[in-house]
Amino acid sequence: MKKAILIICAVSMAGTLLGANEKYYQKMGETLGQFNSCTTIDDFQALANTFRNIANMETEEWLPLYYEAQCYILMSFMDNSGAQAKDSYLDQANASLEKTLEMAPGESEVYALQALYYTGRLVVNPPARSMDTAPLVSAAIGKSLSLDPMNPRAKYIRLSNDIGTASYFGSDTGPYCQSARELLERWDSYPVKSPIHPVWGKKRVVEIVEACGK
Repeated sequence: MKKAILIICAVSMAGTLLGANEKYYQKMGETLGQFNSCTTIDDFQALANTFRNIANMETEEWLPLYYEAQCYILMSFMDNSGAQAKDSYLDQANASLEKTLEMAPGESEVYALQALYYTGRLVVNPPARSMDTAPLVSAAIGKSLSLDPMNPRAKYIRLSNDIGTASYFGSDTGPYCQSARELLERWDSYPVKSPIHPVWGKKRVVEIVEACGK
C-alpha cells in the first residue's frame, strides 16, 4: 500500500513538472514569434521586458536571459543617438549575458551571442576599441566553436567580422564569398536542440551572399 502511494505521488509530481515545462515552452514560443514583428527600439524593449518576466519565473532556464541580452544587443545596433546610448543598451545586455554564462557555461550558443555582444562594443568606436575588443570577439567565437565546431551563428559572426575588417581597411572582401555560400548551403542542416533554441543569423548570411553577386 505504501509503495503504491509513493508511485502515485511520483506520477502526480511528474505530471505537474511536465505541465509546467509545457507552459514554459508555450510562452517562450509565443514570445519568440514576436521577433519577426519587431521593427523599432521600443518593440525590442517590450520584447526584452517579456523575456525578463519569463526569466524571473523560470529561474532554472537560461534561454529567457539569452534572448533578453540579444534584444539589448540589437537595440544597440539600431540606436543612432550616439555612443553613450549604444553602450547603455550593451551594459544591460551584458548583465543578462553574464548570468546566462553562469547558468550555461557549456553552451556554444551563449558564446556566439557573447561574440555578437563584443562586436556591438567594437562598432561603437572601432578606432578606439579595436585593440582591446577585437581579441575578445575572437576569443568568444573560438570558445563557441570549440564547444560546437559546426555552430552556424559563431561561423556567421566570424565571417561578418572578417568582411567588416576587410572593408574598414579597404581590402578585397571577395575571398570571403565562397565561405559565405558554403555556410548558407549548410545552414539548414544544422540540428537545433529544441523549437526555442537560437536559429538567428541566416538572413544576414543571405544578404552577404547576395552582396557577393553584385
